[in-house]
Amino acid sequence: MPARLRTLVTVLCAAVLGALLPVTAAHAESRTVQGGRLDWGIKSSFQSYVTGPVAKGSYSLTGGAATVGGSAFRFHSATGAYDGDTGAFRAAFSGGVHFLGHRTGAGAHQLDLTVSRPTVSISGSTGTLFVDVTSKAKGTGAVTTSRQVPFAALSVGGIDMKGGGDAVALDNLPATLTAQGARSFAGYYTAGTALDPVSLSVDVQAAARQQEPKPSSTPAEARKSPEPRRTSGGAIEDGAVDWGVRRTFREYVTGDIADGEWALTAGAQDGGALFRFPGGEGTYEDGDLAAAFEGAVRFTGAHGLDLSLSAVRATVEDGRGTLYADVAGPGLKGEKVPLVTFAAEGLKPADGLVKITEAPAKLTARGAEAFGGMYRAGTVMDPVSLAVALTADAELPALPDLGTAPTTSASPQAERTTGPEPSADPVASATDDGDFPALPVSLAAGALLLVAAALVAVAVRRRRAQPAASPADEG
Repeated sequence: MPARLRTLVTVLCAAVLGALLPVTAAHAESRTVQGGRLDWGIKSSFQSYVTGPVAKGSYSLTGGAATVGGSAFRFHSATGAYDGDTGAFRAAFSGGVHFLGHRTGAGAHQLDLTVSRPTVSISGSTGTLFVDVTSKAKGTGAVTTSRQVPFAALSVGGIDMKGGGDAVALDNLPATLTAQGARSFAGYYTAGTALDPVSLSVDVQAAARQQEPKPSSTPAEARKSPEPRRTSGGAIEDGAVDWGVRRTFREYVTGDIADGEWALTAGAQDGGALFRFPGGEGTYEDGDLAAAFEGAVRFTGAHGLDLSLSAVRATVEDGRGTLYADVAGPGLKGEKVPLVTFAAEGLKPADGLVKITEAPAKLTARGAEAFGGMYRAGTVMDPVSLAVALTADAELPALPDLGTAPTTSASPQAERTTGPEPSADPVASATDDGDFPALPVSLAAGALLLVAAALVAVAVRRRRAQPAASPADEG
């Protein structure tokens, strides 16, 4: 083949590959799942057994898990990956539930089970729910902890997970206990037992584009490590306190009796199982703290329920913490009330941050009055989490991320809402990140190769029509 013809073919092949590689790479890349919620009651009859007259137990929420509806737990802050081409999906959620029952004395319980970190994995027609489980065996009392046990099989048949939308929402996926799940469930149920259905919704981020690293224009002197940050104490740069008041109180407010709601104002944020009061200001010095926070929450409902908490403040002195708020309600008009006390021993900064994580809290006598006698002094309330930054670059802990609220489905069955409905015929469509329309790979390859073949044929015909060249011209 003449040199010029070989060059032409090489250029055309490079053009084909150059056009195809970005398309295939973009479609093969999984997209990031970040933010969302998973609602699952584990097994509602088990909940009733634990809290009923036989086990006489209770459950508590850990890691920011919340309750939702009549008997479901809400897990938060999804992370994972989703491939719209194959439908492969994996999302891990945060939070857990700790069940206790059949008290045997000295604070011990025969029934002691914790289920946490649920992860949903879907590949083709197979769906699996994995969880971390810590359980005490019924007979021996031996405690075992297992990570990411394939706890339940999820029925996903007939659900087309393929798509390209910015969210994935699945409603009421039937769940069946696996053999491994039965063993980790401390033998309370056998394999094949129907568990509560699983519902989830997550946000899906657009595929990230590859970018060439840009050379730094910052002088070497400016790139040196900054001066050590001040962490000994002084003024607070920022802060937040997270507190859910009391789980059963929230359930009472939104339940059938009060049939009420709560509203957040002045910057307060809803983290599912807790309320965040941000904008902390104050001082910290040698383990003692005094800080004020922004935001307010108001609970309203039937039977005269109207309770507002605002101007939240926290103090720590000699290892003892107190959470205050201005309380407005029946008989109270914005009075400053010490609501709960919590343990805060050994409070020290780390990386410019002073933190208290889920410290057990008890209602004060004044707090009991603020709740209208609904609870007695000393009642266990929701734990208190607090974080204050002593340096401008210290980052506060992230609030539980529940993602975008899913679109309510009219069907009680699992339903795909990952993107547009599939079409029967292949059509060109715009990419999700605003790029040029992408043809199917096989179609694009065929078109470009046909163009290359046509150009080669034209070149050959022209060459045959010319007089014979000398060997020197053959290249």
